[in-house]
Amino acid sequence: MTVQILTEVSATVAPEREADLLAAYQQTLARPLPDGLLRSELLQGADGQWRIHTLWRDQEALDAMRTSPEGPIAPRLFRDAGADPHVAWFQVAAHHLVTDPRSWP
Repeated sequence: MTVQILTEVSATVAPEREADLLAAYQQTLARPLPDGLLRSELLQGADGQWRIHTLWRDQEALDAMRTSPEGPIAPRLFRDAGADPHVAWFQVAAHHLVTDPRSWP
């Protein structure tokens, strides 16, 4: 069974650099994406907290991206915005996808 991997890169971004981060993220998505990247979200929280969640097909896809010449993009986006990124990754143990929101009780 293939185990998907979720990476989370987080950092505190100064308010004056948030637009830079958003623009860089959008530019990244406009280019060809690494094989095995299934989903990515840029999340904004309170007090300058930002996260990039990326879902990978499996560990091999994540490893291939990490060892590619371009290397990990998400930490670089935060560093370019003047922030110090923290990286974590998780195996997806279980998930549920709602295809029809009316199906929730």
